[in-house]
Amino acid sequence: MKKASDNPTSSKKANVKRPIYANSVLFNFICSLYFNVFSTAGGNRDDDCQSLRRLTARLLYGTSTQGQRTISRRSNLFDLRKMMNAPSPHDDEEVHGGEEVFLDEGDIIQEYTVDEEDLPDADEEEGSDTEEVIDGEDDSTHTFTGHTGELYTVACSPTDATLVATGGGDDRGFLWKINQGDWAFELQGHQDSVSSLAFSTDGQLLASGGFDGLVKVWDISKGDIKCTLDGPSGGIEWVRWHPRGHLILAGSEDSTVWMWNADRSAYLNMFSGHGSTVTCGDFTPDGKVICTGSDDATMRIWNPKTGENIHVVRGHPYHNEGLTCLAISSDSALALTGSKDGSVHAVNISTGKVVSSLSAHSDSIECIGFAVSSPLAATGGMDKKLIIWDMQHSSPRCTCDHEDGVASLMWLPGSRHIATGCVDGKVRLWDSLSGECVKIFSGHSDAIQSVAVSANGDFLVSVSLDGTARAFEIAEFR
Repeated sequence: MKKASDNPTSSKKANVKRPIYANSVLFNFICSLYFNVFSTAGGNRDDDCQSLRRLTARLLYGTSTQGQRTISRRSNLFDLRKMMNAPSPHDDEEVHGGEEVFLDEGDIIQEYTVDEEDLPDADEEEGSDTEEVIDGEDDSTHTFTGHTGELYTVACSPTDATLVATGGGDDRGFLWKINQGDWAFELQGHQDSVSSLAFSTDGQLLASGGFDGLVKVWDISKGDIKCTLDGPSGGIEWVRWHPRGHLILAGSEDSTVWMWNADRSAYLNMFSGHGSTVTCGDFTPDGKVICTGSDDATMRIWNPKTGENIHVVRGHPYHNEGLTCLAISSDSALALTGSKDGSVHAVNISTGKVVSSLSAHSDSIECIGFAVSSPLAATGGMDKKLIIWDMQHSSPRCTCDHEDGVASLMWLPGSRHIATGCVDGKVRLWDSLSGECVKIFSGHSDAIQSVAVSANGDFLVSVSLDGTARAFEIAEFR
């Protein structure tokens, strides 16, 4: 692990907004004026519009606009520097030793008389195409921004209530601590996106799976890599730990499932039989059986010791499209699976038979989970619904409507509440008995991909395509 102490990108949330400048209306007007004056000169309007912004901002503010969100990305400004055949503003800064450079009379090309009535009023800026980009409400207590790309996965330590692992499209993972903005470790070595993370049950080890086909194991106490496990010829879709030991299970896009002993860095078994990407899977809570689901629309049940394929679940009345998610009941009796076809089925693990089909969703199922201490289960889908199921009667108990697709869910330990991460960037808490939304957490600006809960139940952590991980306080809902 690479330590990143005093990490400026990991910090507690600052309750401030980015400033809106009074001169920004005049700024936009002058940019528009430049545009009209030089629009016949044949310039490339889409090339390096930042040069124009810098020049104009120096006239109005005496500084560069770099770092100031005073105009939106929709602004369609062309390259003034090329039209004027002038050197780059960066070159000017080098010539003047880094000092600020202001426009003087020698920079004037043509003068126009402007009637004050032609200047836009400040309130005209609202709702326009050059609208200010203003930070929205942020309910998080801590935002981690150490990543440089989209985030896909998050895991909370089962033993350290502050320790969080995140991974994403920048080919990196990070360990960081909730509300400790100066502490972070980088998990280096993956050559492609980090797609899955999981802590061992005792919290001593962390496994990271990547689209490079590798599983890396990290020793938490030593703060270093323990071993790298290879074998799959395709990317890793998910990683899971055995509930009672340091055995790792991983599903791959090459249609295989692999198992290793992390303590000995040793290959144990490879489970072959699926005809497409193995999208989901896990050990049963008693550790005696493995269940895996695939994009080939089947679920397979395996003996982890011998590698024997005990049951194959497929065909009517099972799914007719690829499986997307899988959950196993706490008594190791039932596997609940969701599919692209919007169907949900419960399978008896001992017999391999479908015991119930839950029909209520109208689009792909994205997430699924059993409640720990009650006969309830939950499913979330792209139809914008979270459905709480009464598994004793195989019927929906309540339907919780969202503004957009439900991408992830998590039952809060020891609570009747369930958290959902949504494509609209919101995290919501629901009462599973009444179906009421009891809390909405804002802060993300793009789709949420995964959620996790801290070991003490005080915080919920979410990761998003916006490149950030955010911690929200949920102690009151324990």
